[in-house]
Parts: sequence; structure tokens; C-alpha cells
Amino acid sequence: MKLYFAPMEGITSYIFRNAHHRYFGGIDKYFTPFLAPNQAHCFMPREKRDVLPEHNEGIPVVPQILTNNPEHFIKTAKALKDMGYGEVNLNVGCPSGTVTAKKRGAGFLSEPDQFDDFLDRIFTELDVEISVKTRIGIEDPEEFEQLLEIYNDYPMKELIVHPRLQKDYYKGKPRMASFDLAVEKSINVLCYNGNLFSAKDYENWHQNYPQIPAVMIGRGAVSDPSLPLQIRGEKRMSKERFLLFHQAVCEGYQTWNCGDRNVLFKMKELWFYFGMMFPEGKKYLKKIKKSQNLKDYMSAVESLVKQCDMTGQGNF
Repeated sequence: MKLYFAPMEGITSYIFRNAHHRYFGGIDKYFTPFLAPNQAHCFMPREKRDVLPEHNEGIPVVPQILTNNPEHFIKTAKALKDMGYGEVNLNVGCPSGTVTAKKRGAGFLSEPDQFDDFLDRIFTELDVEISVKTRIGIEDPEEFEQLLEIYNDYPMKELIVHPRLQKDYYKGKPRMASFDLAVEKSINVLCYNGNLFSAKDYENWHQNYPQIPAVMIGRGAVSDPSLPLQIRGEKRMSKERFLLFHQAVCEGYQTWNCGDRNVLFKMKELWFYFGMMFPEGKKYLKKIKKSQNLKDYMSAVESLVKQCDMTGQGNF
């Protein structure tokens, strides 16, 4: 089974990827947070920093592109190929209102004819492998049948299916009947994404879909970075290993020279997920949230890890 790390905006930067690959691994592909090209440029400076080859040495990385403009996608994919990337991923899965309002991400699925034309252009003009990460539609699961017909016209590397509608965001359970439809009718290689928060979740899923060669995990692997290894049969990480990983991420953000305040913002954002491992740690998590400098922050983290059992898992 291939395991992919889902892209999460603001979370799975190259800083996080490098630390995760060093201390855990178990991932066949890390997908970058989306790149959003426009008429002026392929990458914002922050985005370019995330895909620079020297920031991803030895790590299997697939850049993800978010756009509904074929020229912008083609130009960006060619720039990424020049950097050494052999695969790019199209994001038509992001459900964010600010993205979908511009008919990008999952919002692009509301324009199937335009979307079909877009795919025709990029698959005709590019000689780089293209995978697609998709939702099943906007408002109604029945939309997915037409989308599958469109996808079947193109030789994509993989079709990564998150079986939720755009309106679902991340609420409720994935609509597995739609994934069943993909299993039945897709001629492209499939990858499943959605609500795999523990090794048990994965085993339950795998029993039902043993023929699917890949899964993508995101929130579950951020809330427990050792989840990929647990899926592969290893034990959960030790507290010591978690602290080494955490330190590597924190030190990585400090190399940006953006000041303690911004480093703390990035680390506290991660604790929305990390905190789920420590169900009895509310008092310490509050101290982490309230810390105003890195010294107090690190003290609060060390106290939490020392005093609390690491028994929880992602519960979204």
C-alpha cells in the first residue's frame, strides 16, 4: 500500500515535511500546499521557497497547483519540471469559500464543460505526469457520475478521490457510495482520501477496498505524525521521538528569521492537531496557547509531554 501525505495549507510546508521525513517517514509522496499561479507569476515568494529543490532533498514531493486557467497551469507545470519535478497535481478538491467563489478548487467542478476543456489543454500540451485530487461535486453526489466520465477521457497518473461534496467541507462522514462508483467505473488508478485518523480506521477501510493501491492521509498524520508507521505495523512514537520532531519543526521555522511571534503562531497552529494526542492535557495546552515567547512556549510543551499520557488520536 502506498501512503501519501495530503497537502494542508499553512501546515505541511517544507519545514514540516523535512522533519517528518527525518523522524518518521513511511510516506511515498508528500503533496505540497497548493500553488496559486496568476498572470504575473507562477509562484509567490513563499510558494517558491516551498518547492525549491534544495528545500526538499531526498523527499518524494509532488507540487499541487490550484487554478482554473490552463495557461497558468501549463506555465507553472513547465517551471516545476525544470526544477526536476516529474509529477504535478491539480487541486479540484479545496472546499474553501474564498477559493470556490473564484471557481477554483472544488468550485471548478461546477463548470463541467469548462473543466473538460481545461483538462484537454493541459493533458495535450504537457509531457509531465498529472494527477488530480477531486471532490465528488458541489451540491449533489449524482454530479460525480458526469465527472468520472470526464476523468476517464484523460491518462492521469492517479485520481485521488475525497468522497465529499464541496458543501460538506470536512463535516460528517465521507460519501462512500460515491467512492464505490469510482471503484466501479474509473479507468484511472485510484487513491482514497478522507477520515483516516488511526491505524484501525485504515484497517477497516482496507478490508473493504483491498484492491485500491494508495491512500492519502492528512489531518490524522498531523495530529499523530507516527500514523503512517502505525499503518505499516510499527508502534506509536515515543514521547522522546515526538519532542525531537517538534524541536526540528520549531527550529526550522526559526531559520526564516521572521521573529518569535511568527514562529509561535506557526507552532500554535500545529497544536490544534498535536493536542489531540494528549486528552488530559487541557491545562498545559492552555499554557501553550497563552505563551508569549519561545522560552515559555518550550517550557509549556515539555511540561505537557512529561506530565500527560499520549493516548488520544484525531477526532474531527
